[in-house]
Amino acid sequence: MAVLTTRLGGRSYPIHIRRGLLDDIGGEIRRFYQGAKIFVVTDENVNAYYGGAVEKSLQQAGYITSRLVLPAGERTKSFVNMPILYEAMLNSGLTRHDLLLALGGGVVGDLGGFAAATYMRGVPYVQVPTSLLAQIDSSIGGKVAVNLPRGKNLVGNFYQPMAVFIDPSVLSTLPDRFFADGMAEVIKTACVQDANLWRLIRRFAGRAEMRDAMEDIITRCCQIKQEIIGGDELDNNRRIILNFGHSIGHALETVYQYERYTHGEAVAVGMALITAQSEALEMTAPGATAALREALRANNLPDALPEDADGAALVSAISRDKKNVGSLLRTVLLKEIGQGFVYETTLPFFHFLLPKRNRA
Repeated sequence: MAVLTTRLGGRSYPIHIRRGLLDDIGGEIRRFYQGAKIFVVTDENVNAYYGGAVEKSLQQAGYITSRLVLPAGERTKSFVNMPILYEAMLNSGLTRHDLLLALGGGVVGDLGGFAAATYMRGVPYVQVPTSLLAQIDSSIGGKVAVNLPRGKNLVGNFYQPMAVFIDPSVLSTLPDRFFADGMAEVIKTACVQDANLWRLIRRFAGRAEMRDAMEDIITRCCQIKQEIIGGDELDNNRRIILNFGHSIGHALETVYQYERYTHGEAVAVGMALITAQSEALEMTAPGATAALREALRANNLPDALPEDADGAALVSAISRDKKNVGSLLRTVLLKEIGQGFVYETTLPFFHFLLPKRNRA
């Protein structure tokens, strides 16, 4: 088993990565948590595969458990669902000395983490991510949040878990669309930080060929993220590099109200569009856009806006990006594949998304 450590002083925590880990999740948690109760939050899809087995393992390890099953999908990550979660935690008798376990993808991890951060002013929690995107990205770093109708992750906090438990074998039940969703974040990580990871993933033509390498891919992505977070927990400097493609991606999700695109699909479009623009402005090495688009298409990800895209709505959504500082927008560009950088600009930089007749 690979064990990484996100080093944040008193908030440091381990990331455990092992095939079959979910089979003994109760025993793994018992190594560091000696309390009595564990509250499990999950969604309908994950619950059907793993909810019962996880709760049984926890009970066999001596824990008193309760479980809340929420609808699957990004629309669940809404502030209106928080009272449902709080009420269930109260009904279970959860105290500040008990534990919340978030079992699922990024939606469950973000929602459960935000509940843990705010319930009784904070209870400990662990992340048990079951999607590729959550395993290599959203479960690590303590970003917890819910969406508002006007934007993604606009209400949230930084609240680190006690531990993250990653079982690559659960990806066998992940639908192809959501495996591709996670691969967008793998590609993002390689693009901004690791040309060797880029070369590794480009060796494979599709999911089946990649299966035996997934544990190594997940481990490397986790190493990169925990190293970056260790130097910039609150997303003020270097950590922003992990938002490559996200300014446009979050705008797409918001404009289409989380129905048309998965998070990874929206980020894929964002990466392709921003790189095409920066390459056209000679800020990015020639050929980067073509290479990126080839990788996205090889992983069944989109690389262009739909014909009915509302450019003005996208630009408006970008103006509300929480990474903005006053009139400055902090976006991420590539010098080349494997090397990203943070670029401070203003909203007109994104006017390439508008119809030509409306560009300033």
